[in-house]
Amino acid sequence: MRKVLLSLAVVSLVAVSAFAGKFNKVISVGDKAPVISGLSAVQNGEETSFSLSDVKDDVVVVVFLANHCPVVKAYEDRLIEFTTAYKDKGVKVVGISVSLQDQDKIPGIKEYTKEHKSNYIYAYDETQAVGKAYGATNTPQFFVLDKERKIRYTGTLDDNQTEGSVKKTYLKDAVDALLSGKTPEIDETRPQGCGISYKRS
Repeated sequence: MRKVLLSLAVVSLVAVSAFAGKFNKVISVGDKAPVISGLSAVQNGEETSFSLSDVKDDVVVVVFLANHCPVVKAYEDRLIEFTTAYKDKGVKVVGISVSLQDQDKIPGIKEYTKEHKSNYIYAYDETQAVGKAYGATNTPQFFVLDKERKIRYTGTLDDNQTEGSVKKTYLKDAVDALLSGKTPEIDETRPQGCGISYKRS
């Protein structure tokens, strides 16, 4: 009996590692994107709701954010520029906060998006379930979903927090590849930024 239990434990560990990515310990590229449904959100200064199933665009970029994070603020202009550049190309950008800090909840999101003139929909998940399902560990952390809503890229937007020093545009390259019917050359990078704190279950 003990041998059987040990064998099952080994199988379980192998299964977990087989389905985890290089840097993401929950999901891997090629997995079906976890469901996102009925989140409170802000778009163009107005409160709304967001469900992934409602999106008709060919590509969805999900990015985990937190208003208090200086790295998120450093990337805000680039995120706005990316959203503008791809809005007419069948690409939907969705920001999601799972932070428990007051400034990262809906009232704070309304203030943040107004101040920065953010042009993407920005949702909030007080349960943190979405962040856990995606294996999100940092802000900003990006996930690119294809038309079938499979994860095709996960990681950081580019290779440098200082915009003038950027040499590799991972997010743009991944999205461009999908829009061209190709597979992203680089499909996973180590997420950078502020760590996400999850409440203990």
